[in-house]
Amino acid sequence: MAPDSLLDYEALLDRAKKKLPHTLESHDRFQVPEPDVMIEGKTTVIRNFGDIVDTLRREPDHLLGYLLRELGTAGTMEGRRVVFKGKVATSQIADRINNYVDEYVLCSECSRPDTKIAKDGRVLILVCETCGAHRPVHVKKQMKAEEAKEIEAGQTYDFMIEDVGKKGDGIARKGNFIIYIPGTAKGSQVKARIEKVSGTVAFGVRVS
Repeated sequence: MAPDSLLDYEALLDRAKKKLPHTLESHDRFQVPEPDVMIEGKTTVIRNFGDIVDTLRREPDHLLGYLLRELGTAGTMEGRRVVFKGKVATSQIADRINNYVDEYVLCSECSRPDTKIAKDGRVLILVCETCGAHRPVHVKKQMKAEEAKEIEAGQTYDFMIEDVGKKGDGIARKGNFIIYIPGTAKGSQVKARIEKVSGTVAFGVRVS
């Protein structure tokens, strides 16, 4: 190929690249909005809950039910926002939403969010509209009312200290709750009074 012809070819190739649609570059991008969380008195509000479910293409009740179950709290929808009872950390909410996306939205084969939930008898199936893959959704059984209230402020319980946190507080577990108890050692059996409960995290004081 002559030098002039080579230059003409490269110029045409460069022009063709510039005309490529931008959608080819951004097609694989999928970003869930970060939860816009605000504390109002004794409640926690996700102000952009509507934007999140719109992005995920899921029913608001489905995501809300999942969050209430995972966070161990109560809450309601008010328009396009959600109000939880009690104070819930933004990091906890973001973590649960990410878990929801992994389980109920993203295809395990092509990692695309273009999916829908279908029922096969009693089993929920995640169907990918991009690659056609199917997989069952692993749904956790909803906690019974008595299990959801395993830990209550003002009550005294027996705990086994399973670990020690960075600040030296003993860490115990009871059901879905994580309990921090200062002045305790790993492996010890203690009796502690619960001073505060926040979501599925509780803080206790050793009484024996």
